Amino acid sequence: MYKREQKFTDLGQESCFLWGARQTGKSTLLQSHFPHSPRYDLLLSDEFARLTANPSLLRKELLAKPPGNNPVIIDEVQKIPALLDEVQWMIVNQGMQFILCGSSARKLKRGGANLLGGRALRYELFPLVYKEIPQFDLLRAVNHGLLPRHYLAAKPELLLQAYIADYLKEEIAAEAVTRNMPAFARFLEAAAFSNGGIVNYQNLAADCGVSAVTVKGYFQILLDTLIGRFVPSFQKRPKRRVIQAPRFYFFDVGVANYLLKRENIKQGSENFGRAFEHFILQEIIAYSHYSAKSFNLAYWRTASQLEVDFILGDHEVAIEVKSSENIGAQHLRGLKAFNEEYTTKSSIVVALVPKPRLEENILILPWQEFLERLWSGEIIT
Repeated sequence: MYKREQKFTDLGQESCFLWGARQTGKSTLLQSHFPHSPRYDLLLSDEFARLTANPSLLRKELLAKPPGNNPVIIDEVQKIPALLDEVQWMIVNQGMQFILCGSSARKLKRGGANLLGGRALRYELFPLVYKEIPQFDLLRAVNHGLLPRHYLAAKPELLLQAYIADYLKEEIAAEAVTRNMPAFARFLEAAAFSNGGIVNYQNLAADCGVSAVTVKGYFQILLDTLIGRFVPSFQKRPKRRVIQAPRFYFFDVGVANYLLKRENIKQGSENFGRAFEHFILQEIIAYSHYSAKSFNLAYWRTASQLEVDFILGDHEVAIEVKSSENIGAQHLRGLKAFNEEYTTKSSIVVALVPKPRLEENILILPWQEFLERLWSGEIIT
């Protein structure tokens, strides 16, 4: 079992939501932290059926057998939004503690469900990260992705195929968030070509045979179901003309690989470079959340094609990711241009170099050392 970086040390007696895409390991994490908690798993058909028919059973059962000092865990809570009214009553009137786990808040938000009026903290579980995996294998990570089952699998292709199929069936069709499933399936593949790139709604709409408005709605589905996220453009007081459109990334590099039909990614290839950048982004996002620092994350690109992959905080840290063993002046152009406009605490190139070095106030780090510094809190305070 992996020792996950998502902790609940600051939870105390508060209730919380734990969100995370399917198969990130939410149930396993909760079982390890709260082994004696009463649990309601709404993926079980009989549990789902009886609580859908009568949500008040949750309250009646817990009042008959109070959980004591253990929080009550409800898995896939989004499947029965009405349960949240019962949960709120028990929090307010009985002082009970709940951990409400799910893979999508979309149904709750769009249905106007009770989100407990600020009475619950919010946590999120991401795919595995470097610090959680003993004997971490970079090539395996960028090929398989970092969902626990996929990373460990000898051949993850069938698992990834099933994952996408289950996502379409359970998260999209079952929640009836779009009636045009063939178009949404085409959109998923088209969106993969935007992974790590700037989103052009009009071009994607033409590829999918739907309107640009529909494509924007499809992207919102990916965000709400935690399958993807946007990285916005950094636009604070620009001197140069900058690109304003966001970049899009799937939540896991393995999912992007499957949709893009990228197989057997080898170091030195263009696909490796894209996957390596995606992997570093996953680490930064997870660290931001698990550390509770929740710093801003953006990218910077000018109309003249000068670019920095990731800007952390209020231009505190600028990071360029390069899948090269030989970093030269051409790799530093974007960071130098950014430093002409903004004062940073550190400018970093993350690369495959063997040892760290300093070039013109830009720190060039081996990817392993960058991640060690990131997870020890040295990259951004």
